[in-house]
Amino acid sequence: MQHVAPPQSLAQTLDTRVREAELIEKLDGGAVRCFACGHRCLVKPGRRGICKVRFNKEGTLFTPAGYVAALQCDPTEKKPFFHCLPGSDTLTFGMLGCDFHCGYCQNWLTSQALRDDAAGVMPSDVTPDALVALARRQGARMVGSSYNEPLITAEWAVDVFKAARPAGLKTAFISNGNATPEVLDYIRPWTDCYKIDLKAMDDKRYRELGGVLQHVVDAIRMVHERGFWLEIVTLIVPGFNDDDAQLTRAAELIASVSPEIPWHVTAFHKDYKMTDPENTPAATLLRACEIGARAGLRFVYAGNLPGRVGRWEHTYCPDCGDLLIERYGYVIKQQRVGSDGRCPSCSRRIPGIWS
Repeated sequence: MQHVAPPQSLAQTLDTRVREAELIEKLDGGAVRCFACGHRCLVKPGRRGICKVRFNKEGTLFTPAGYVAALQCDPTEKKPFFHCLPGSDTLTFGMLGCDFHCGYCQNWLTSQALRDDAAGVMPSDVTPDALVALARRQGARMVGSSYNEPLITAEWAVDVFKAARPAGLKTAFISNGNATPEVLDYIRPWTDCYKIDLKAMDDKRYRELGGVLQHVVDAIRMVHERGFWLEIVTLIVPGFNDDDAQLTRAAELIASVSPEIPWHVTAFHKDYKMTDPENTPAATLLRACEIGARAGLRFVYAGNLPGRVGRWEHTYCPDCGDLLIERYGYVIKQQRVGSDGRCPSCSRRIPGIWS
């Protein structure tokens, strides 16, 4: 009689695609403190971190490597980076797992893979060199780690970025911002751009998602201080974070770090477990943009409702008011910022990566 091996669970499949983690401190009894994200998990032998994908085997912490679960070449504007190589494409790769569990996650099939039996995508083995070769074939100018939370697989992202940088590609983290100083220092030499999701300005709301507001507030400052190119996104969910008080606090927080940081406010649509709130109307995004401008932010954008948000999908010079980048959704209709990053009319420096 033929013996048929039982099908491997997703966790077993992933646990063979790993490398030794670097973002750790070894403690007594084989325990390890992990610094990949703001949870700073104490992981004992035989246990996993909150992310489910970093695990301690006999005193060594292992982290995912050598695979992707999502891979796409997208407009850089979709990340969204509006001040980084406008009109370019970014080869975006993702793995499995997350340190949050947002009920409205739009990438839940990958992010919640080890928490939710309905989620899960089988991994595809790949090398950093193969990803870079694919990016070049596709004409991408940047590679980005996204779709799940890239901090929890920071070692793999750095492996990829170490191959991408010499090939002339820019690199990006598309993150929830639940960072530590250790992980930011680790990725900084190889990472150009960093996007943070500022999900709410109420700690109770953050805890519903599995996070802590203060960790993200601290990360915004740390990312800016370390010189990454930073853009911030707030997905506006009716009844969750769309009140004037939270939007004003978000805008004022960003402005206190730098009024030059772009703030994107984007529209929620029903997804995953959050199907009660209505989809965000354009009027709410316009209200949020006006709050951002009143707080002194110089680059405020309303995302993902093309043609319905007026001036707020374009980039204007804060000094002379000239239209610099005209957009319709992710399409660039006009781009006037020079490779020197200056307004052609008044020579004001427009922050970002332009060449």
